[in-house]
Amino acid sequence: MLLGLETSCDETSAALVADGSRILSSVVASQADLHARWGGVVPEAASRKHVERVLPVITEALESAGATHEDIHGIAVTNRPGLVGALVVGVAAAKALAYAWRKPVFGVHHVVGHVYASMLAEPDLTFPFVCLVVSGGHTELILAESDESLLVLGRTRDDAAGECFDKCARLLGLPYPGGPHIERLAAAGDRTRVAFPRAWLGDSLDFSFSGLKTAVARFAKLEGTQVRHEDVAASLQAAIIEVLVSKTVRAAEIAGVSAVAIGGGVAANRALSAGMQDACRRNGLRCVAPSAHLCTDNAAMIAAAAYPRWLRGASDGYELDAMATDHLPRVTPSRFEHSPEHEGSPERR
Repeated sequence: MLLGLETSCDETSAALVADGSRILSSVVASQADLHARWGGVVPEAASRKHVERVLPVITEALESAGATHEDIHGIAVTNRPGLVGALVVGVAAAKALAYAWRKPVFGVHHVVGHVYASMLAEPDLTFPFVCLVVSGGHTELILAESDESLLVLGRTRDDAAGECFDKCARLLGLPYPGGPHIERLAAAGDRTRVAFPRAWLGDSLDFSFSGLKTAVARFAKLEGTQVRHEDVAASLQAAIIEVLVSKTVRAAEIAGVSAVAIGGGVAANRALSAGMQDACRRNGLRCVAPSAHLCTDNAAMIAAAAYPRWLRGASDGYELDAMATDHLPRVTPSRFEHSPEHEGSPERR
């Protein structure tokens, strides 16, 4: 049984996970209402709120699972990447409890946690697979080859998809967080009404959403009052989802895997989930789309990600530190051009 802690941004979360796959408790204290007044996350305010909430959230997670610290075999905590002040709170709490309870501590990469959320959702999902991690801070295509090999096939060159959703929502006069409001309006809109651009970037598996954000800003200034917000939202959402889905399916084909997963806060968008499932079905791929509570930041995924390391006895010491940035290693698609599973397959070459 591992205790997971997550404080990388504006959610304070604790969870207990058994055997890397069974969620015994999961508690998430959101700060969305606090940051709505500023239209975005304020790092200093987020850190202070984590200080107030981290121990009560841990206590609630233990009580909800009917467990005590004696039942715990280790503590997993997000230590990178994220808002460094927020990360420090979780790391300090994890190390203090690990010292007091004489338990090993495991630092976990936040993006890796989102990959493992898919394996919590469907425990029979096995390596290798491609996972699209898409949120307010991340848009990355991860090739999950094994628990020790998670490689980036493509990532955003500027804005993350969730950041694009939120900033475009603000341009349309919608409250923070903007993603859910865009999704709600889009359900009643015409996705073909506004021809927003798609940044395909040639054959690259990278993403770019800064141009789309600029196009929405220009449209809102020049023609915003002439088109229903529902149609603008639907057209914006379609522009983002089309690129995300297309590049994810292409990444799976290039890597020669048979399964695709999605994770991160934007993965809770039902149109994205439906679009990915439909595209995977048409291309003979399995699609794993976790429920919303596993898509957004949560500590259960952090505990699950630490489990393979616990099995190997590969814990971190009390010198574990928080890091604002830490990129996973990258692999280029050319690595797969001459692999056996691609021979005789022109569309994959």
